[in-house]
Amino acid sequence: MTLPRTNEKSNNKGKNDEKSEEATVEYLLKAIEDLQKQNEILKREVLKPKRTPSGKIGFTFLTIGALMLLWSVLKTSTVLAFIGLGLTFWGALFLFVRPVKFVRGTILDSTAISSYTTIDRIIQDLNYEGRPIYIPPYPKEAYLPEYLKNLKEMIVVIPAEDILTVPTVDEMAKKQFLLKNPKGICIAPPGFGLMSLFENELGLDFSSCSLEQLCNNLPAIITELALAEQIEIFMEKGPVHAKVEGSIYKDLYQPDLIHVIIRDSIYKDLFNPERGLKSPHLFGCPLASAIACALSKAAGKLVTTAKNVVSSDLKTIEIWYQTLKA
Repeated sequence: MTLPRTNEKSNNKGKNDEKSEEATVEYLLKAIEDLQKQNEILKREVLKPKRTPSGKIGFTFLTIGALMLLWSVLKTSTVLAFIGLGLTFWGALFLFVRPVKFVRGTILDSTAISSYTTIDRIIQDLNYEGRPIYIPPYPKEAYLPEYLKNLKEMIVVIPAEDILTVPTVDEMAKKQFLLKNPKGICIAPPGFGLMSLFENELGLDFSSCSLEQLCNNLPAIITELALAEQIEIFMEKGPVHAKVEGSIYKDLYQPDLIHVIIRDSIYKDLFNPERGLKSPHLFGCPLASAIACALSKAAGKLVTTAKNVVSSDLKTIEIWYQTLKA
């Protein structure tokens, strides 16, 4: 008579575990949704265009200059002609030479911190220990059935255990957050946006270029966009070695500075100053993650960070990227 009770208790325990897991998933999804909304608000504030009078000034100068040139022809006046040419020149200069907009590095850090603190909270709550694995998307021109369309998106998988295993094609195509085989989570890479920016600036689809071509082009565009003072990418026999000097995201590796930045943030409760942020050392900063995305896309292989070394003064960040077989 005791056996049915034991089975009933085990069934009730299993149901409670399932309910607890569902509640955790709902909580994490809501946290991610809130963070996405806050990120969108911050991006709109940062990218909000500021009106500059250069266009109106340029048009005014051009109009006056043209009228002065016409008047100089009618009056056969050399002085009016020179004045008209000068005004026309400055009008064209104001119209075609617009001021370049810059964003302070601290603002970029602030927008990135919320994503990393969320990832930290997820990893801590689920007690996951695996290294992130970047999974390349299928090429844009490749034909895929409708139910596999999601495979054209770049994703990164964090396994529950420190074992380099990847989910099945069916699981990746379902665009699930929680994975069961292998157990882990599937999210968008922190550096995916930067990688897309690199492609747009270079006018190049990384899936159609070689690793050597990628490693030659990336340092130039990264320094041109002022994301780092200097960067070198070495093609070694094993892992690809990237050395970044003066990254604008270097403060993400410093717990004390991060605590100061997010002290007044609504996400301050997600940060534990004694523990610090772990995810920047797993994924790397957004720049390091963008390089991993680009390498994975160019090689068409899985990529993970084999080693991540940051100097004590935070000026030098070195990352070793390892390609894996699917």
